[in-house]
Order: sequence, then C-alpha cells, then structure tokens
Amino acid sequence: MEYSRLASTYAAVPADEWHSLLRDLAASDASLPLAFALLPFLHRHRLCFPLDLLLSSLLHSLSVSGRLLPHSLLLSFPPSLSDPPSPLLLNSLLAASAAASRPAVALRLLGLLREHGFLPDLASYSHLLASLLNTRDPPDAALLDRLLGDLRESRLEPDAPLFSDLISAFARAKLPDEALELLASAQAIGLTPRSNAVTALISSLGSARRVAEAEALFLEFFLAGEIKPRTRAYNALLKGYVKIGSLKNAEHVLDEMSQCGVAPDEATYSLLVDAYTRAGRWESARILLKEMEADGVKPSSYVFSRILAGFRDRGEWQKAFAVLREMHASGVRPDRHFYNVMIDTFGKYNCLGHAMDAFDRMREEGIEPDVVTWNTLIDAHCKGGRHDRAIELFDEMRESNCPPGTTTYNIMINLLGEEQRWEGVEAMLAEMKEQGLVPNIITYTTLVDVYGRSGRFKEAVDCIEAMKADGLKPSPTMYHALVNAYAQRGLADHALNVVKAMRADGLEASTVVLNSLINAFGEDRRIAEAFSVLQFMKENGLRPDVITYTTLMKALIRVEQFEKVPVIYEEMITSGCAPDRKARAMLRSALRYMKHMRVA
Repeated sequence: MEYSRLASTYAAVPADEWHSLLRDLAASDASLPLAFALLPFLHRHRLCFPLDLLLSSLLHSLSVSGRLLPHSLLLSFPPSLSDPPSPLLLNSLLAASAAASRPAVALRLLGLLREHGFLPDLASYSHLLASLLNTRDPPDAALLDRLLGDLRESRLEPDAPLFSDLISAFARAKLPDEALELLASAQAIGLTPRSNAVTALISSLGSARRVAEAEALFLEFFLAGEIKPRTRAYNALLKGYVKIGSLKNAEHVLDEMSQCGVAPDEATYSLLVDAYTRAGRWESARILLKEMEADGVKPSSYVFSRILAGFRDRGEWQKAFAVLREMHASGVRPDRHFYNVMIDTFGKYNCLGHAMDAFDRMREEGIEPDVVTWNTLIDAHCKGGRHDRAIELFDEMRESNCPPGTTTYNIMINLLGEEQRWEGVEAMLAEMKEQGLVPNIITYTTLVDVYGRSGRFKEAVDCIEAMKADGLKPSPTMYHALVNAYAQRGLADHALNVVKAMRADGLEASTVVLNSLINAFGEDRRIAEAFSVLQFMKENGLRPDVITYTTLMKALIRVEQFEKVPVIYEEMITSGCAPDRKARAMLRSALRYMKHMRVA
C-alpha cells in the first residue's frame, strides 16, 4: 500500500523529467545499471512514455555518445518488460549492437524480429551491415550471402545507402563479382552508390588482379562522371597496379594526381614504396621516402612496415634489422602495426626466438599487443610445432586486456584437432560462442578438416549440417577437405557421395576436389571409376592439371598396369601440362617395373 502511494506521488513528475533522469544515469558506467533498474518501475506504474520508446531512446543516447553497450545488457531485458518487443526496440538494439561491432548479437536480433512476426525494414539491414563493416576483419562471405538472401526474401528494395553498404561489404569480403552485380542492380533503378562504396570495389578488384575492370570503374565514376576523385580513390587504383607489379602505371597515377591537384597521402607513398621494395629497387624506395618528406608528408611507421612486408614476401627476412635501423635514423618510432609485421616476418621463417624478442621489445616500449599480434604469435608457434608454447600464449592472451577473436579460436581449434584433443576442440568452440563470436566459414572448414583427417567422419558431416542449420552455405574448400579425408583412407564411395552433396548444394566440383576423388578411387583400386572422373572433367570444361595425371599414374602403378603409365604421361604433355618432379618420378618407376618384368 505504502509502495503504491509512493508511486502515485511520482505521477506528478512530468514524463520529460523521467526521460532526462534516465539520460543522466546512462551517462556513467557506474549508474548505467540503475537506469535499467528504473525502467520496470516506470513501466509498471505508467509513469512515463511507453517502455519501448524509453529503451530505444536510452540505447540511442548510448550509441550517439560513442559508449559501447555491454553484451550482457543488450539482451537482458525480461520478456515482461516488452512482450512482445516492438520493432522500434529491436531495431534500437540492432543499432546498439552495430555500434558495439557485435554482428552475432545483431543476427540474433534480426531473428527475433522474424520470430515475433515483424518484417525487418531497411534500417534493420543497415544496422546489421554496419556491425559487419565496423569490425577489423573482413565480413564473412557466407554471412553476407545469408543476409542478401534474407533481404531478397523480404522483397525489400534497397535504397542508395543500403546498396552502398552491401557493395562495400561484399568488396571487403573479397567478392568483387557479387559487389559488381549489386552495383549493376543499383544503376538499373537509377541509384548511384556512395563514392566510398565504389572506391572499396575498385580496391577489391585491384586486390584480385582485375586491374582492367578497376580502371574501367574508376573512369566511369570518377574521370567521366560528376564525382571528382579523391586521394582514396586514386590509392585504390594504385593498389591494383602495385599488385600486378606494373610500376610504370603506378608512377603514372602519382603524376596524374599532381596534375589534378589531388595531394598524395601517406598511403599513396606507402603503396609506391611497397612496389619498389617488391621489385628489388630498394634505392628507388629510399629516394621516394625523401620525396615524401619534401612534399611535407613525413614517413610514418606504416611506410616502413610496408618495406618490411616487401622483404618478408621476397624471403629476405634478415633485412628486418636494416629496416629498423633506417627507421631510427629517420626519427620514426615503430608502432603496433610495424611490430605485427616484424613478428609475422620472423614467424613465417620459423625464427620464433626473434619473434618473441620483437614481442617483448614491443611491450617494453609501452605498446600493448592487439588481437593481430597475439594471433600472429600463436599461429607462428603452432606452425613451428611449438604447440605447448602456443597454448601458453593463448592463456596469456585471455588474461590480458585483449580478448581472443574468431581467428584466434580458429587457430586453437586447428591446434587441438591436430593433437586429437577432441574435448578441447568442443570446449574451445563453446567458449567462442559464449563470447558472442559467430563461427565463420573458416571455423567450420577447420573442424571438418581436423575431424576428417582423424577419421571422425560423423563429426565432420555433423559440422556441415550444423553450418547449414545456421543458414550458412558450405564452401568448396570444406567439401574438398572431407573428400580428401575419405580419399586418404580409400573410402571412394563416401568421397563420391560428398561430391554429389556438393553439387546438390549448387556448388560445382573443382579440379582440386575431383583430383581427390580420383585419388580415392585409386586408393580403392577402382581404375575404371578413376578414369571416368577424368572423362567427366574433360566433358565439363575442367582442365586436368599435373596433379590429375600424376594421381592417375600412381593409381595405375598400384594395380600394376605399368604399360599405361607412359600413355598418360604423353597425354599430360600433349594437353599442355608441364610434368613436375613427382610426375617424372612416377614415369621412371613404371618404366623400371616394366624393364624388370621383361628381364624376369
């Protein structure tokens, strides 16, 4: 009774005052839980605006202020507060999860919209795409396919901003064909995507070495269009030239920027320095560094990291120390990115001692490792066979201020799978999900691979089914991992069933997958079926490679049909395949057996 009387006295307080109080409480992390505790009281006694409006306003205030809402609060509202929740509330939660870069939460909220009979609107998809684009890692391809399929199923017509986000997301996911298709769809209905989406697509095409298409897009939108190209657009085109090693065209871009009055930035010079380093023109790179300073662009640690990456990719890891000396001579302090590249350089060449020295030096200089640092270091120890040390580093990472990411868990799942520590694999996957991280295509492919290679085929197949249940489409790589696992054990019929399942899912078997199937039939001594796969490849426009022919020769030797090996070897040469060392060894082996049989 007393409680009700107290509540009735609060009825005189204007709704705006309650709203203001909630905003003030939300301004501090310490009082934020109090703000959420006040909401049910206001709702129960009808003292303020509708609850959904209050919650939405509160979530919006948090997002606008740049304060990330904890995952525990995002989905902690009891059903009694808003049963069913309104689309306004769910979209506000979607926006908050996007601001917090939590795509897993955003996906769950999109599912809740459908569960409660609400059709997602354009804002719902915009929020979800924002959560994917705000993360450091590129968006997961399977996730984007699922999202686009869902959007089309909803029969919603994207507007220009949503088309722009979709193009950017597919471009960042290294899917330029899908991004080009979306661009064409937007243009077909008279919409022009934002320039940053076009720039992302040019960059994606350049990364895929499709420079002619990148040039055409640049010409259409920037040089021939109404939009004036900015530095980032030129850099995207420059990236493509650097990728294919076209130094002349790369230098021409710099000249054109100067003629058009577009100032090159650090990224422009970094790309050119990278190109010179990869071409072995270290002196040209040093001259360009001096030109940078003359143009008022002081070389940063990032520029030197590109030089280091160039040496790494050329196998000249020893020059890492020379790059470090050059940095100090230029008065540039190494940053986190530089140390990440240095650790990766040493890790790639199994110089784990040097990698740990760089890691320790980084921390001594007050630079906190990020998720890339930890991932690189852990992965290097995994590949170097130092599994115990990799696990120790993972434990250190968990105890640090840098929580593991999806890539980290993928590395650890692979490590534990290689050691056949299956309980550890399951625990790692469960922990990953508890952290709000969504298993991606690499996670599932890794699981299928480690289970398959260990003969745990049921678990491998279960992973594919679980992936499909999550709305994700298995990749050709995943199917290949399973086909290869069956092939290694001579289980040809199982391998064939996987290829059939692959085609049923709308995926065409690649040469790599069919080579594994040939190997499976060969291991099972089923020569006729092995050659039928070769015939299938020819009839379907798939070109057999040196592995195809070598695998067939190995199968013939297994069943002692030595006389047919030279015929296959001759066909390989006629088809334009250059024999490698293994193919020549197969031929020599067959000829040796034939000679021995004639002597006998």
